[in-house]
Amino acid sequence: MKLLEERILKDGDVLGKDILKVDSFLTHQVDYELMQEIGKVFAEVYKDAGITKIVTIEASGIAPALYTAQAMQVPMIFAKKAKNITMTEGILTTEVYSFTKQVTSTVSIASKFLSEDDTVLIVDDFLANGQAAKGLLDIIQQAGAKVAGIGIVIEKSFQTGRHLLEEEGVPVTSLARIEAFCDGKVVFTEADA
Repeated sequence: MKLLEERILKDGDVLGKDILKVDSFLTHQVDYELMQEIGKVFAEVYKDAGITKIVTIEASGIAPALYTAQAMQVPMIFAKKAKNITMTEGILTTEVYSFTKQVTSTVSIASKFLSEDDTVLIVDDFLANGQAAKGLLDIIQQAGAKVAGIGIVIEKSFQTGRHLLEEEGVPVTSLARIEAFCDGKVVFTEADA
């Protein structure tokens, strides 16, 4: 997605050898117009997949997932990283390791929001090592739902996430694929959409 790549080049900051900071438009402050365009692209790619729910993990996946849900006119569900007192029964959980935070979290979705009748599109902000998406796959499988694909805003193609998810047999669609960080600059490879 050319618009996204241009925004990454303009406002993204490369930190070290494998971290891209995009907090001015995606992971802290959100550019709703860009997220709306991202949602439209994912909706177009998966328009014939019979999607009934969009699933993400809090927090940075929520904005692109919500705009995808709006474009597809289906509900969006986000996995919570902390169980609250209102989540008292029928909870689907899994463990997810966060590369950027370097912590393992137990993430949860109330089972009443997912069933074997659902066809799900997972949407997330980044794909690096694939742990967040793999955790969401686990929760969705616990519910008996089908996963039609995984929509990723920014993929670090030099890390193992795509390979891990493709081994699970799930299609991955990334809007910006980063091949490498070279001298503080982003080098893209061809995106999926």
